[in-house]
Amino acid sequence: MTFAITTDYIKLDSFLKGVNIVGSGGEAKIIIAEGRVMVNGETELRRGRKLYPGDRVALGSHAFTVEREA
Repeated sequence: MTFAITTDYIKLDSFLKGVNIVGSGGEAKIIIAEGRVMVNGETELRRGRKLYPGDRVALGSHAFTVEREA
């Protein structure tokens, strides 16, 4: 699946809320801290990680690619 952004980047916690994997920033903080989120194939522990078009985010069976909105 893809997720389009209109800005230069989106922070990881906001991204997880945007794709409806989590219901709140607090929930995002927990699953990121638990090491359950992968960015470009590597475990990401920073909830403020900036995601740019082309980045891939995975959590469990969910996988997304960030893209620029046309």
